[in-house]
Amino acid sequence: MTDLHATSAHATPKSSTVAGEIVVSGVSKSYGAGLFTKEVVQDCSFAIERNKLTVMIGPSGCGKSTLIRLLAGFEKPTSGSIKLNGKPITGPGRDRLVVFQESALFPWMTTYDNIMYGPRARGEDTPAARAQAEFLLEKVGLKAFRNKFPPQLSGGMQRRAELARAMINDPEVMILDEPFRGLDAMSKELMWEYYAGLFEESHRTNFFVTTDIDEAIFLADRLLIMTNVPTRVRATIEVDLPRPRKLSTIFESERANEIKMQALSLLHEEAMKSFAGGSKAAADFVNAYAKRSNKADEVH
Repeated sequence: MTDLHATSAHATPKSSTVAGEIVVSGVSKSYGAGLFTKEVVQDCSFAIERNKLTVMIGPSGCGKSTLIRLLAGFEKPTSGSIKLNGKPITGPGRDRLVVFQESALFPWMTTYDNIMYGPRARGEDTPAARAQAEFLLEKVGLKAFRNKFPPQLSGGMQRRAELARAMINDPEVMILDEPFRGLDAMSKELMWEYYAGLFEESHRTNFFVTTDIDEAIFLADRLLIMTNVPTRVRATIEVDLPRPRKLSTIFESERANEIKMQALSLLHEEAMKSFAGGSKAAADFVNAYAKRSNKADEVH
C-alpha cells in the first residue's frame, strides 16, 4: 500500500493548494408553500475554516445533505447568506467540489481517464495536468490500476479514484457527503487513514459529513453537532488531537474518548427527539447508545 507521506521522484505535485473559507450566516431552507411548507434548515450559522477539516455529524434525515446542496450552490437558501472568501455563493463552481455517497465514476472510462475528466472538459489536457494525474494515482495507491475500469476496482479503490478526480481540479473547498458509507468496516478504516493522510499533506479546506462518530473524531479538526430537523448547529467541539493520526493509537487517548462521550451525549438527545417523531434511523441509534451505555456500566 502506498505511503501517503512519501513522494515519488517521478511525481510532480502542485506547488501549493489554494484554500478557501466558507461562512454560513443565519441560513434557513424551506420546501413547499403555505400549509405544505417544510423547514429543513433553521437559522443555521457556522464557519468552515481555511486549511481545516470540519466534520458535521447529526441524526439521519436532519438536513445535512440539504446543507451540502446549499454549500455547493445547487440550491439557494430561503434566508441568510453563504459566502466563500467573503463573496456570496450564487451557484456551482469549481472552487467547491462535492464527493457524494454514490460512486460518480464513469464506468466506460479507465481510472486515469476518470481522473483526467475535469481538465479535459475544460480543454486543459496539458503536460502539467497529466503529470498531476500520475502524481495523484500514485498518491492514492492506484498507479498499478490506472488502466482498469471502475467495475474492476474494489469499493475502496473507487473512493480513492473519486478523491483524486476531485483533487486534480484543485478546489478551494472539498465537500464530502458520507463518501465511505457503503464500504465494509475494514475498507472504511483504511479509507479514513488514506483521507487523513491526504489532508495532512495538503491542508486543503475540507468539509466532511458523516453519521459515524469514530470517523468524525478520527478525521476532524472541528466537529459540528447538528440538531434534529429543522437542523442548526447544536454544539461545536474542537478536536484537539495531534496529527498525523493513526487508528492504532488515536482511540487509546483519554482525550479522544472524552470527545466521543461528549458528542454521543448530544447526539443521543437529538436522536431521542427524532425517535419521538417515528424515525427508524433514530431508533437504531438510541438502541445502539443504550447498549454502549450498558457495557460502560459493566466495566465500571
